[in-house]
Amino acid sequence: QVQLVESGGGLVQPGGSLRLSCAASGFSFSTYAMDWFRQTPGKEREFVAHISNDGSNTIYADSVKGRFTISRDNAKNTVYLQMNSLKPQDTAVYYCAAGYYYAARYDYWGQGTQVTVSS
Repeated sequence: QVQLVESGGGLVQPGGSLRLSCAASGFSFSTYAMDWFRQTPGKEREFVAHISNDGSNTIYADSVKGRFTISRDNAKNTVYLQMNSLKPQDTAVYYCAAGYYYAARYDYWGQGTQVTVSS
């Protein structure tokens, strides 16, 4: 069956770094664009970053531009989110999704991984 499994979350101090991974299985990973989203309690889910199916195109939310980097390894069916210079406002559950950024339609979602930025 289709699975997207995020990992790499945890507790980090402000200014620190984390790398999230999202391992995909059960579908044709290399044909899908992949996105990262995040959500905090009481707020709507927020777009974070997008990467095209071949990795040639990336898009970032203004709030993370210059600090986060999305990448993918189609041989490993995995997408990554490198997060540097983390801020307390980056605290959220982070989700990966496979789908169509420009259509705002996503076929598959992961279960999420918690990122907490706190001293």
